[in-house]
Amino acid sequence: MTAPARVAITGAAGNIGYALAFRIAAGDMLGPDQPVILHLLEIPPALGALSGVTMELNDCAFPLLHGIVGTADTGEGFDGVDYALLVGAKPRGKGMERGDLIADNGKIFGPQGKAINDNASPDIRVLVVGNPANTNCLIAASSAPKLDRRQFTAMTRLDHNRAISQLAEKTSAHSTEIARMTIWGNHSATQYPDISNCTIEGAAAADRVDDGWYRETFIPKVQKRGAEIIGARGASSAASAASAAIDHVRTWVHGTPDGDWTSMGVAADGGYGIEEGIVFSRPVTCADGDYTVVPDLDISDFSRERMNATEAELREERAAVEDLL
Repeated sequence: MTAPARVAITGAAGNIGYALAFRIAAGDMLGPDQPVILHLLEIPPALGALSGVTMELNDCAFPLLHGIVGTADTGEGFDGVDYALLVGAKPRGKGMERGDLIADNGKIFGPQGKAINDNASPDIRVLVVGNPANTNCLIAASSAPKLDRRQFTAMTRLDHNRAISQLAEKTSAHSTEIARMTIWGNHSATQYPDISNCTIEGAAAADRVDDGWYRETFIPKVQKRGAEIIGARGASSAASAASAAIDHVRTWVHGTPDGDWTSMGVAADGGYGIEEGIVFSRPVTCADGDYTVVPDLDISDFSRERMNATEAELREERAAVEDLL
C-alpha cells in the first residue's frame, strides 16, 4: 500500500479549511490512490470547533483517510508534513490599514514558516492561501532557511479560475475549451488577468472579444470578484477558494495538461523584468512535482503597465514587513 501523505491545513475549522478537509480526505487533491493523514491546525479558542470537524471527518469513513492530528501546536501540526496549506490568517478589520494587516499576519506566517523549517518533510510543498497571500508566502519562505524558496507558492488559481469562467461565459465556450490564461502579480485588486496568449478551442481568445470589454469589464470584474461575492452573499468565497487550492496543489503534483499552463504565485527571479524579493504570480507549467515559468512571452505596453502596477503594490507590502524577512 502507498504510504500516507501528511497534509497540514491551518485555520482548519474556518470556512475554507472546513471545505478543504473533506475533499482532501476524499482524494480530490492528491488522487484516488493516495492515502492521507490530515494535520489540522487551529488557534486555541477554536479547538472545540476543530474537534467537531474531526468527528465529522471520522463519521465519513473515508477509505483514504488514515489518521487525523488536531492541534494548536505548530511543531506537532507540521511534524513530518508533506503538503501544507496555510489558510488561517487575520482578516482585515474595520478601519484597519493594509500595512497593519500585513504586519499582523507576518506575526502568524513567520512562526509557521519556522515551524515548517524545523519539523516538516524536507520535500514539503507549501501553498499560502491566507491573505495577503503573496506577502504572507514571502514571510513564511523567509523564515524557512533550510528549504528552497520554490517549495513555497501563493494561490492565484482562484483568480485564474475566475478569469476562465468570465471568458467562457462571454464567448459561450466551456471552461475546458480555454487554455493559457495568465494571472500576473498580486492576489489583490491590482492583479492583471491577461488573455493575450489565451486560446479558445485552439484559436486566439482575443479575437473572440471586444477590446473595450476586455479592458473595461473583464479585467476589473476578475480583480473585484471577491468583493462582488461578499456583497451578494454576505460572506467570502470560501468554497471556490478551497476548490482553487485543491486545483493548485493537484496541478503542482500531477502536472499541467499538454499545451496549457496555470498561474501560481512564485518567487520572483528577474524573469519578465520582475526582480527578486517578492512573490509574483506568473504563468507556469508543472511536471514531476515541480514548476517551470513559461518563458519568452511577448509583453505589450498595455500588459507592462499593469504588471508594473501590481509589482509596485507588492514592493510596498514587502517594505511593510522588511523587519520580518
